[in-house]
Amino acid sequence: MEVVTTAANAPGTRRQLLELLKRRGEARAEELAELLSVTVSAARQHLAALEAAGLVDHREQKGTPGRPKHVYHLTDAAEELFPKAYDELATELLQFVGDEDPALLARVFERRRMVRLGKALGRIEGMSFDDRVRELAAILNEEGYLASFELLDDGSYRIQEHNCAILGVAQLSSMPCASEIDFLREALPDATIERVAHMLGGGHICAYRIARA
Repeated sequence: MEVVTTAANAPGTRRQLLELLKRRGEARAEELAELLSVTVSAARQHLAALEAAGLVDHREQKGTPGRPKHVYHLTDAAEELFPKAYDELATELLQFVGDEDPALLARVFERRRMVRLGKALGRIEGMSFDDRVRELAAILNEEGYLASFELLDDGSYRIQEHNCAILGVAQLSSMPCASEIDFLREALPDATIERVAHMLGGGHICAYRIARA
């Protein structure tokens, strides 16, 4: 089955079905077939494929003659296929906050760091040093940083972030990057941690060397 990552890259008729359901909220196969100038059977086949992919669901419309009719609507997964501007909005709002009250912006990043730290400590508590490093890399990966880690010849570790999940914000202020290394240092208080590669410094990754203190 072809993987659909955006509404725009869905095959022709299925893309149109997704866009129609987005505009209308819900519709029956007969209505969609008429709007698309295809047979009802063809519309149902495409809807079935979209249901199998988890992008469309249906409810039964009762109170009409004959068998209950299926009324189709998008799932939450399908909503994610349509353009969103979350990153642009967050960056813009943080820029406004920084312009109006730099101290408030600092508190925002401090609070974010503390929330992340609390969650991370709950996951790594009781683990060995090696397992804590591995788990922190997993946490960063889950947060969208495409993180990996490796054991170096000298016994230290290197965590690499191949994607910056908050790059737009980091380009406006040094606070996110400072908060990131502080997060790692507090999560691993028995380690010495230094940043050895930095996207904002021209690197294609951010990387941290982690050694037992």
